[in-house]
Amino acid sequence: MNWLEIEKRYDSGVYNKHDLVIVRGKGARVWDHEGREYIDCVGGYGVANVGHSNPSVVEAVKRQAETLMVLPQTLPNDRRAEFYQTLVELTPPGLERVFPTNSGAEANEAALKFARAATGRTKFVAAMRSFHGRTLGALSVTWEKKYRAPFAPLVEPVEFIPYNDVEALHRAVDEETAALILEPVQGEGGVRPATLEFMQAARARTQEVGALLILDEIQTGFGRTGKLFAMEHFGITPDILTLAKAIGGGVPMGAMVTTHPIADKMPKGGHGTTFGGNPLAMAAGVAAMRYIATHRLWERAAELGAWFLEALRELDSPRVREVRGLGLMIGLELKERSAPYIQRLEQEHQVLTLAAGPNVIRFLPPLVIERSDLERVLEAVREVLR
Repeated sequence: MNWLEIEKRYDSGVYNKHDLVIVRGKGARVWDHEGREYIDCVGGYGVANVGHSNPSVVEAVKRQAETLMVLPQTLPNDRRAEFYQTLVELTPPGLERVFPTNSGAEANEAALKFARAATGRTKFVAAMRSFHGRTLGALSVTWEKKYRAPFAPLVEPVEFIPYNDVEALHRAVDEETAALILEPVQGEGGVRPATLEFMQAARARTQEVGALLILDEIQTGFGRTGKLFAMEHFGITPDILTLAKAIGGGVPMGAMVTTHPIADKMPKGGHGTTFGGNPLAMAAGVAAMRYIATHRLWERAAELGAWFLEALRELDSPRVREVRGLGLMIGLELKERSAPYIQRLEQEHQVLTLAAGPNVIRFLPPLVIERSDLERVLEAVREVLR
């Protein structure tokens, strides 16, 4: 059976497909249908922090699938209550009200609606190079014009400011602003960490004018940057925190977490989701979060990430413009297009990576990856840059 041909024949066509079919994964490795093994530095776009087919998550999903898979949020459930409690024990004090979703884009959609309901304002401020999703609301605060232009007009008003520009932040965030939404590290925008000054100014300015601060930790959360949440690098707590990707250990899910006063401003029935908070996803989320916390995967990300970042910088290739990142969220910016190098890493070295803009190779390996695998990745990068 030619699965690649079948998928390409019937697929919607919105993705550029690789010429391979992945059929199995374990830890930081995946295998294609012909048995070839790859080191996975895509990690499901940052989903597989606990590794592919993590035994704790697999067991939780099996057990829950045999018990109860679907239940709307109007009917309370033991797994959902356990998920809420587990998540709130990990988030900073004050962030204690949870709206479960099926994805990161949905978490951001919820955040935008809760922000408008809580403030009575309509304006949003976001950053240039930001990426918050492709659904219409999340797309409205996403910078990249190739995503936005075909679907205008979007939600307005939205003002975009240069990332890490404190003066521009102060000018844009005013008494008409419902919320400022930021990624602590811009992922799709090139793996660009925020500065301490910028993030602290974001917290101070929003409080000064009565606007909310939304932190999109969909890619940075749950250990990716060397802290449990990237906000810890900056010593701030947002009004609304959006999460997804690694939260479910591979099962599709997300969450918006906020404060009691903000949650209480949303009218009954003001937002909803059929599948969000289903018992199957909740069981997976509890297992994934407990695994991350028990094994303190953020410490592993900090140690391995610091080594890998420095090792990439020491390659000293004339093709490289900059290497940057936090923890195991790393971008290698080239002076030319990255796509040919990403393709060669896959085809010649069985290393899977992804782009972050036209010139950046992005590395998002599972946090359980072994240093020996990262050493192999480093040698593969060295070879393709020669």
